[in-house]
Amino acid sequence: MKRYHPTPPSEAPRFAGVATFLRLPHVTEPADVDVAVVGLPLDTGVSVRAGARFGPKAVREAALGLRPEYNPAQRVALFERLSVVDWGDAGVVPGFVDRSLERLEAALAPLHAAGVVPLGLGGDHTVTLAELRVAARRHGPLALVHFDAHGDTLDQYRGERYAHATVVRRAVEEGLVDPARSTQLGLRGGLSGPGEYDEARALGFEIVPWLDLAQLGTGVVEMAVERAAGKAFLTFDLGFVDPAFAPGVGVPEVGGPSSMQALALLRGCRGLDLAGADVVEVVPDLDVSQLTAALAATVAWEILGLMACGR
Repeated sequence: MKRYHPTPPSEAPRFAGVATFLRLPHVTEPADVDVAVVGLPLDTGVSVRAGARFGPKAVREAALGLRPEYNPAQRVALFERLSVVDWGDAGVVPGFVDRSLERLEAALAPLHAAGVVPLGLGGDHTVTLAELRVAARRHGPLALVHFDAHGDTLDQYRGERYAHATVVRRAVEEGLVDPARSTQLGLRGGLSGPGEYDEARALGFEIVPWLDLAQLGTGVVEMAVERAAGKAFLTFDLGFVDPAFAPGVGVPEVGGPSSMQALALLRGCRGLDLAGADVVEVVPDLDVSQLTAALAATVAWEILGLMACGR
């Protein structure tokens, strides 16, 4: 089997003028591929601060500064175990959520059909619905491990049923996720009403607000992994992290974890059998230092480490 891996910095491949993620080859055929990084440049479903459609480009550029071959925290040589490529960006229809989701599904379907695990770079959190639709067609209802400041379980947002604040509820209604095996981690901030967490629990989710997660730590994440027995999907919203460390996000919520805490919690997901994963809600124009994109690139790299450990 041919094994794809990063190229030297001087030979960094590009597509459409954009550097590929981690200097990985830009490949559009699934043969000999274990994981494909896919840009999902949609932000039509955003509720507050737009611009996440530029997230994939910013995360790829930020990843140029990473040394990706060996992850010392996870003690794994990623590309000795995984053949990884950059698949490029999926197409969207700006201004139309439903049509854009169809385009994203069409782009992801060949990967799942070939047994390739997609790692999505968002885009606002609405893109996760397309990812879950395609993954669930192949694997059935998935366990969802969800790092976020917000649960995204509203029935509608400002009269709209399809937005980044409703994506998890839609996924439950469509039978894409199994709430009994799913956990939402890090929720905080104001709510639409006193019963919002209770409504999510009534759907079947395990809810771990940030104040509890901060006290209990990685042991809670390990419990979430045990709960997620079977195929799972990991979604990491950069809004999970305190805006002091990730200011360029769609809906910043103060009082959250530092980047160090967030990465430690993410590494606690070792053992997940991932059918897919994504990193979403990077709005690069709102962060002149591009620290948010750098953190997102590191999160995606750590997710690749989790996948490599699973091999």
